[in-house]
Amino acid sequence: MRVVKEWSQDDIRISIFSWNNKYLIKFELGPMEQTFKINELDVLSEDDLEVFYKGEFFDGVKLRFEEMGKTLRKQLENL
Repeated sequence: MRVVKEWSQDDIRISIFSWNNKYLIKFELGPMEQTFKINELDVLSEDDLEVFYKGEFFDGVKLRFEEMGKTLRKQLENL
């Protein structure tokens, strides 16, 4: 597995890996993570992956983290 790029954006850790002819885009926030696998043949270059960490897609990732956080907190309260 090759690390393509790693950084933080809006408190979310973003890592892009290249592995088995796929790009893995991993978003991490606290104890939660979301990973998306993109076939390398679906993008012309690594620069094309920018659409996954900007705009509407990234807004959806942030919303999903909010929902995941609520679900996790609710479950932890029920322990």
